[in-house]
Amino acid sequence: MSRRVGLWMIGAHGGVATSVAVGLAALQRQLTESCGLVSELPIFEELNLIDWENMVVGGHDIRQTDSLSEAKKLASGMMAAIRPGLVEQCSEFLNEFNQRIRPGILLNCGPTIEQLGHESYVQEVESGRQAVQQIQADLRNFATEEQCDSVIVINLASTEPIPAELQVPQSWDEVDMLLDGTDCPLPASTLYAIAALQLGFGYVNFTPSLGSSLPALEQLAVQNQTVHAGCDGKTGETFMKSVLAPAFARRNLQIMSWVGHNIFGNMDGQVLNDPVNKKTKVDSKDQLLRQMLGYQPDTHTSIEYIRSLGDWKTAWDHVHFQGFLGTPMVLQFTWQGCDSILAAPLVLDLCRFSEMALRRGEVGTLTFLSSFFKSPIGTQENDFVEQFQLLTDWATA
Repeated sequence: MSRRVGLWMIGAHGGVATSVAVGLAALQRQLTESCGLVSELPIFEELNLIDWENMVVGGHDIRQTDSLSEAKKLASGMMAAIRPGLVEQCSEFLNEFNQRIRPGILLNCGPTIEQLGHESYVQEVESGRQAVQQIQADLRNFATEEQCDSVIVINLASTEPIPAELQVPQSWDEVDMLLDGTDCPLPASTLYAIAALQLGFGYVNFTPSLGSSLPALEQLAVQNQTVHAGCDGKTGETFMKSVLAPAFARRNLQIMSWVGHNIFGNMDGQVLNDPVNKKTKVDSKDQLLRQMLGYQPDTHTSIEYIRSLGDWKTAWDHVHFQGFLGTPMVLQFTWQGCDSILAAPLVLDLCRFSEMALRRGEVGTLTFLSSFFKSPIGTQENDFVEQFQLLTDWATA
């Protein structure tokens, strides 16, 4: 019996979600190869992962636009991320996707993200509870109308500021009590997570926002026999750190400093131009070196918004390390890639792997997905090789 799986994306009009939609349409129509898709590696062939044609997409967003227009933006100009002809071939799919996108919520997202919202395309809520209920109504309608056997909710929205006033609750009962107040401190990413987990849907946080990172939400996931994972998708510079830093450690070469400069021009860059939002992202990118090396070198990470670059990101890294006889040496590398195109296949992978875990009856944090994240929930392991071994061990268990 074939299963139908819903992929619900928060930030559905963004570059990553739009690229996911174009990618899924292209895969269903056999217009593209599987390059970039981890789940298409030979080691996962026996897993019986959901087929591309059995996936359907919907989502929430706060901006009033449409999916086809957003795809055309990614396919225009000298810095095009997608072939224009491919967008035209997938236009029917994108228009159908657009019909399944609902107005989102902005609770505790911070002023920079609030400015992006269109007043006629944002759900007005008076409490966290009301926000959760409205999100759940949209998720239920999607699952019913599309006849989904399961739904995976993936957060692809802009990075929220770190909640300054939130005292971290340790139990679900404490979090549940916070939902009723008009001054609920929980950010939108966490409210979306609560909504999904209460319905028994999977939740994945591809952003550095709080999402399901609270210990109490692990309780909620277990209570409702569902799964969650995150946070902050590892697509570029940090991916390289998680590969290179363990290599230095295994050669007993001491890293004295690691400096990384990032420039890009998409909406994510625009939001991260606000220092408050940027801090959430920098903290996520910067924290893994100590764990992998066993000591803390001098580090500096910068993220700068350069509008002309569009969806293309450049990261320049300078690694100052010490070798035998105390001789100092330098590694420099430049990573240049299309942000949304790097992320989109990983989102599709995460949906397939999470759905498979649900089908297997697994509950709670999916730590075997840690290779996809900068700050994986439930584990301190950041060595990419070790992380990927967790995934292959799970797949072959």
